[in-house]
Amino acid sequence: MKKVLLTGISGFVGQHCAVQLLENGYSVRGSVRNFSKEQEVRKGIAKVIDAKDNLEFCELDLLNDEGWDEAMKGCDYVLHVASPFVIAEPKDENEMIKPAVEGTLRALKAAKKAGVKKVVLTSSTVAMAGDKKKNHLTQASWTNAKTDNVGAYIKSKALAERAAWDFYNKQDSSDKMELTVVNPGPIYGPTLTGNLSGASMGMISDLISGKVPMLPNVHYVMSDVRDIAKIHVDAMENTESNGQRFIVTSEKPHSFLSMAYTLKANGFKKSNPKKAPSFMVKFMSLFNAEMKGMLPFVDAEVSADISPTKRVFDWKPISFEKTLIDSAKSVENLN
Repeated sequence: MKKVLLTGISGFVGQHCAVQLLENGYSVRGSVRNFSKEQEVRKGIAKVIDAKDNLEFCELDLLNDEGWDEAMKGCDYVLHVASPFVIAEPKDENEMIKPAVEGTLRALKAAKKAGVKKVVLTSSTVAMAGDKKKNHLTQASWTNAKTDNVGAYIKSKALAERAAWDFYNKQDSSDKMELTVVNPGPIYGPTLTGNLSGASMGMISDLISGKVPMLPNVHYVMSDVRDIAKIHVDAMENTESNGQRFIVTSEKPHSFLSMAYTLKANGFKKSNPKKAPSFMVKFMSLFNAEMKGMLPFVDAEVSADISPTKRVFDWKPISFEKTLIDSAKSVENLN
């Protein structure tokens, strides 16, 4: 049985990747920052599949070398999903950039040293979109962290992915470890553990409980966590995906406002579809770190070409209406 090191298994994407791996017959070694997360993750995964003896855990820190060599032992593949994500703009951007970049390089170096065949890295469409308000993303799109007017999170994803490709391209061709990068948009879908600390699931919870009075004007391609997990796992042994990055999002952009309307139309009566004037969001960003983090997305209209992803993986995205409803139902069932 082939073994996969899955970093960040306790996160929203990591949990779903673990399920996909187990369902596809892989043995999983999942990394957490602290073993206190293990039981929560095990319980969440057990709702979908009996892991039997094919799930184990290790403790890893993106900013510390300790444990990485040991964690890679016996692994054929690595899914590097772990990365810091907070909407709120930090006082020091390096709080987010340093663990993203150093953690990515730490994972790649340890994987290469251990003879791992391939690493699949979670990046983001924000590493592609730059600071243009209207943008159509392709595999060749890049955010320029030095010149684009973007926040710490966006910089962290762009710099971490750049670092990964630099590492990949500098390898000796005779002894090359393969790399595929997955670029999702904002990620929604059902929660397995009930942990709503992530920005996307927290937003769904707030929407269906009526805690969001108004929504910023944002149109963006969105992602289903189950699609993201599927492409991560399929990419491991898909040789056509070697050395490529793939956008895994909806076909068309969706607005936060349309999300609220969809939820309201599907029985979530407290969902409040009202648009916040952009000037208000910009004004509030002067005093609120979370609003400041949202600024790059305000008035944005971002679409994407997902045709390479569909072709290489013979993939059709889950409809975003289903994604939203499944997200909301999973949150509602927690109450």
